[in-house]
Amino acid sequence: MAETVKKPTTPRKPRATASAATPAAPKKTAAPKKKTATRKAKVVSISVTHEQIAALAHRYFEERGYAHGHDADDWLRAEAELLGKAS
Repeated sequence: MAETVKKPTTPRKPRATASAATPAAPKKTAAPKKKTATRKAKVVSISVTHEQIAALAHRYFEERGYAHGHDADDWLRAEAELLGKAS
């Protein structure tokens, strides 16, 4: 009796489940990224301190001739101006 020697086999790739009539979709390649207006801008965080807002609000108070009753307006105006410059 002659012994049969098994040849080593290489693993086979699995067959596609799609039918042969359907052509395979072409592989998509990554296109280079374009700079567009839809890209998000970098946000730089600059903090505005309480003291900076207070100093500017006090300057507005002085410019108005120290007239009382507009402290909230001065504060909000100073805050908006400083935060507008920071962004």
